[in-house]
Amino acid sequence: MECQNCHLRPATLHFTKIVNGTKHEYHLCDQCAQNNEEVMVATSGGFSIQQLLSGLLNFEQPMEEARRETNRTLKCPKCGLTYNEFVKIGKFGCKECYHTFNDRLNPVFRKIHGGNTVHKGKVPHRMGKDINIKRQVQDLKVKLQKLVEEEKFEKAAEIRDKIKGLEKGE
Repeated sequence: MECQNCHLRPATLHFTKIVNGTKHEYHLCDQCAQNNEEVMVATSGGFSIQQLLSGLLNFEQPMEEARRETNRTLKCPKCGLTYNEFVKIGKFGCKECYHTFNDRLNPVFRKIHGGNTVHKGKVPHRMGKDINIKRQVQDLKVKLQKLVEEEKFEKAAEIRDKIKGLEKGE
């Protein structure tokens, strides 16, 4: 698709503007987009997933000096990547980095996954009936364990019965 403004270069920026319910689509090259007053384009040529992750890792919160110093010195023992380098590039150096930086990542994962640190994905309704039942049973077993630890045995018995019902296929 060519630029709608100069008709010389390929369009690399595509955006939609809605004014008073009227939709206008624009397709511009980098040069025309930079000259357009309505469009703000980063000079780096776009926005990458690494920049998104880096922005999430730098979310605003008060940090004490000791934590900042730890971020500077925290380093992966396998590849040598520091936490600050990871934040800048938005990529792990190796699989060990995930474990090394784990305590810094959990707040970000909670933000992304709506309070959880585990991504479970989605299962199609038609084909995933058994998988959904297994997930329900697994979640109920976690609840059951918590209720037993809290000594709420009546609620625990109800959860136990639900688990048995799901496992029998009721």
